[in-house]
Amino acid sequence: MKQRVYLDWNATTPLRPEARAALVAALDICGNPSSVHGEGRRAHKVLQDARAAVAALVGADPETVVFTSGATESNALALSPGVHRPASPPVKRLIVSAIEHPSVLTGGRFGREFVEIAPVDRSGVINLVELARLLANKPPALVSIMLANNETGAIQPIREVAELVRAHGGVLHVDAVAAFGKMNINFKSLECDLLSISAHKIGGPKGVGALIVGDDLRGLEPELRGGGQEKGRRAGTENLPGIAGFGAAAKAVMTTWEQHARHCEILRKRLEAGLKQAGAVIIAENASRLPNTTLFTAPGLHAETAVIGFDLEGIAVSSGSACSSGKVQPSHVLEAMQAGPEQVRGGVRISLGWETTENDVDRALEAWRKLAGTLVKKKDETVLERF
Repeated sequence: MKQRVYLDWNATTPLRPEARAALVAALDICGNPSSVHGEGRRAHKVLQDARAAVAALVGADPETVVFTSGATESNALALSPGVHRPASPPVKRLIVSAIEHPSVLTGGRFGREFVEIAPVDRSGVINLVELARLLANKPPALVSIMLANNETGAIQPIREVAELVRAHGGVLHVDAVAAFGKMNINFKSLECDLLSISAHKIGGPKGVGALIVGDDLRGLEPELRGGGQEKGRRAGTENLPGIAGFGAAAKAVMTTWEQHARHCEILRKRLEAGLKQAGAVIIAENASRLPNTTLFTAPGLHAETAVIGFDLEGIAVSSGSACSSGKVQPSHVLEAMQAGPEQVRGGVRISLGWETTENDVDRALEAWRKLAGTLVKKKDETVLERF
């Protein structure tokens, strides 16, 4: 029996050995990080060391890191009416791009009914002209744009977005989850106010994430109340083992992400060349993309059938966001890109990681050639039926 091949790294990543070791060690620390005795101080040091490591990975100051249960909670915390910069009024509107993660599209504490949608072009990149139009001559808005799309890998022009948002007195939140660990992220140079990240996207444990909150941001109200943890922004005793694992993963990524990005880009080019030879179309091929992400389709391809077909060949791929792929529905990202109905229902995502090999890619291509051959056979049979 062939060994299985994991090619769904955008959904989640394997736990790094460094993260596992840190997590297990933290399980033996009985102190509460908020306690002042020796045991508490020991736990507090682990917490602060992890905070510093996570901050360093995204070019932020440690005191701006708010630990959460994951990116979905970070997004919900960020999408808060009333946030503002000094000398600007509190925001009362929310603008998000059409390709955002479902946790952003729902609007957080604004509510879905107050969400204004900024369109993207056919490459899945935010339309800056339309964004400027939405921002103009209205009260300041909180704008939420992802750094890179989790389905297509398309990287968004966040610096240009930030310039527009600041010019109109707004606040910018960036969902950096898909990009985390795959490209250089510097919170300060992005000039955003809020940034969401998640541990399990970089080899850390599931169930822990962070929201980076700019020093000059005002009016961010906590969702969870009852304690003064995380500077009063997120009540509840911190998940010390998870956070310790997060910090260890962040330290590992600091020294390896560039090497792994180059590795993934080489393999992605090999993958996409083989996919296209067998009839696939690469979505957002001409956009600036994450080095590890490929979204493809083909005439007659159904995503659910393809994902099952790959799985039967021992290969894990997905039909898009892991938060919705379990029910395999049409991609809202492809719909936003004005793709045709056939592409919308047929998008398949392959995402690579630091453990992916040439053999893994070749296995995927072998499986795709079988699927593509089935599609051609069905097409020929359909043509014959017409006669």
